[in-house]
Amino acid sequence: MSTISVQDIQRDFLAFLRRVEAGESFLVVSGEHPLAEVRPVLALATQPRPFGLCADQFTVPSDFHRPLPEAILKEFEGA
Repeated sequence: MSTISVQDIQRDFLAFLRRVEAGESFLVVSGEHPLAEVRPVLALATQPRPFGLCADQFTVPSDFHRPLPEAILKEFEGA
């Protein structure tokens, strides 16, 4: 991780962002005081998660789609 001052960032902000985009991480300092860590965001998954990852690990009950009992609904409503 490189150290960079606030003044250096202000001098050429776009260059700083390009370096972050290229994968560099920075410790931002003001004088001798560390202020922040700046690092690139991890790339999002390019592919959707596969279907059926938890197949056969749980069973949906047959009454899953039945309305909830009144007592439970009242608790959700704060009554």
